[in-house]
Amino acid sequence: MSSIAFKPFHGLRRSSAVPSPTSTTTTLSKPAVKFHVSAAKTSPKLSNRNLRVAIIGGGPAGGSAAETLAKAGIETFLIERKLDNCKPCGGAIPLCMVGEFDLPLDIIDRRVTKMKMISPSNIAVDIGQTLKPHEYIGMVRREVLDAYLRDRAKENGANVINGLFLKMDMPKHWDEPYVLHYTEYDGKKGAMGAKATLEVDAVIGADGANSRVAKAINAGDYDYAIAFQERIKIPDDKMVYYENLAEMYVGDDVSPDFYGWVFPKCDHVAVGTGTVTHKNDIKKFQLATRNRAKDKILGGKIIRVEAHPIPEHPRPRRLSGRVALVGDAAGYVTKCSGEGIYFAAKSGRMCAEAIVEGSQNGKKMVDEGDLRKYLEKWDKKYWPTYKVLDVLQKVFYRSNPAREAFVEMCADEYVQKMTFDSYLYKTVAPGNPLEDLKLAVNTIGSLVRANALRKEMEKLNV
Repeated sequence: MSSIAFKPFHGLRRSSAVPSPTSTTTTLSKPAVKFHVSAAKTSPKLSNRNLRVAIIGGGPAGGSAAETLAKAGIETFLIERKLDNCKPCGGAIPLCMVGEFDLPLDIIDRRVTKMKMISPSNIAVDIGQTLKPHEYIGMVRREVLDAYLRDRAKENGANVINGLFLKMDMPKHWDEPYVLHYTEYDGKKGAMGAKATLEVDAVIGADGANSRVAKAINAGDYDYAIAFQERIKIPDDKMVYYENLAEMYVGDDVSPDFYGWVFPKCDHVAVGTGTVTHKNDIKKFQLATRNRAKDKILGGKIIRVEAHPIPEHPRPRRLSGRVALVGDAAGYVTKCSGEGIYFAAKSGRMCAEAIVEGSQNGKKMVDEGDLRKYLEKWDKKYWPTYKVLDVLQKVFYRSNPAREAFVEMCADEYVQKMTFDSYLYKTVAPGNPLEDLKLAVNTIGSLVRANALRKEMEKLNV
């Protein structure tokens, strides 16, 4: 198992090595989710071997899927080209993920308990007063989280391959294997690597927005955003300001359809933005985000620049035969918030659980019907969340006046409570009918004022 060297920093203890399954590392532990194991009556038993499954991609989706499969005794292969993977994203994870995925607290850089929503006119609203003492949003570095999940999968029996997936040959018969073609980088073949093949019974595509697995099954195209982020090392006295605080900026200057962010990491801040509609202007929006936060990051030094495509909605097809898509490859990123880490890990685990259940812990072959159970459970549980956030983005991210109204709404404690409860625990928080009515009236009032302001601004621009 490869070791991970983390830089020490004030406020949290030094990170430990990846714990073994019996480690006593402090976590917000939660009992493992139990699920009934059964297989289709028509599924043939496998003779002299267990089911073989390949996961393409080693992010949260791939790592979680690989661990679940390996624990169940399934022969598991995880193929990832960049084992130092560092996808550019804000790195925020909900509280429930810490317990649900048994994450050690020392891989969490910061525990954010305060947020500032900053409007186009630089009106700042403080968010977080409804959080309970134990509640927080975790801030992680993807290179740390992803490596931890991959290494834990390896400890549980998964074969982690440093390789670049190229293509796969589809089976011509229902019980024939998928043949994967990839370039393997094992340190012995030089920088060019060596061509290799692998036969498996099922494939999980966890290889991101530009998924080659998705292309192989003709999963269809989707709109995507470009996320651009800079890691900035700021002076220690300025880092104190961001100790447990994150900022979100909205406005046409930082993004016409998303938001800009300043999120704290271990010893630096991540400053970024994203857009779907104006990708060619992404560097201009990034500069505007830096300028909005310039007084707070003054004297900072850019230590890393990152950019990556982020899906905007699920693909038209997420399953074909014994191949399923999870995480960004499937399009599981929420609009409005742009959240994807938890949903990636969750979809990877749910897909793997469906395979474990359908194969009776790897003893039987699986078919498309077994994998489809994962999609049915996923859509039933999370589809409403995606639709609601889609509507919110279309309503409040359409103009600066609408964004002003959005920030104004965020000042309401009831809005904050409902928002945080839903985000932290990934459940639809039950509302208070009277407060819901009040919120509806206030929302309409904010939108009316925003619309009036927009019309006045249009007159000035004529």
